[in-house]
Amino acid sequence: MIADSLLKLARFAVVGFTGLCIDFGITWFCKEKLSLNKFVANTCGFTFAVVNNFILNRIWTFQSTNRLWHLEFARFAGFALIGLVLNNLLLWFFNERLHIRFYVAKAGAIACVFAWNFLSNFLFNFH
Repeated sequence: MIADSLLKLARFAVVGFTGLCIDFGITWFCKEKLSLNKFVANTCGFTFAVVNNFILNRIWTFQSTNRLWHLEFARFAGFALIGLVLNNLLLWFFNERLHIRFYVAKAGAIACVFAWNFLSNFLFNFH
């Protein structure tokens, strides 16, 4: 049980890293090339990463065989929306209040929200 949970945590982290790359890439493109507001750009990156992470976590991390995948996605997206609110609040706090550079602040916010994302999906979504 513990070994299985640790394996899932490790896989979740690997999937999270792929999502992080997608998130940062889309955020950078939207902010720097399309000149979107930094919080809008952050939301775009986050959204693309959520779809990627759902697919990979469903198939590889949690190996879900639930035929009601749309309900799993709805829960995953709901947990992700809570994570997005936390992410944007932390990003705002780190960047605007603590004056940490935007992408460093974004990395810090992602690291803080990681625990929420894993526990919510491990305990309530893919079980």
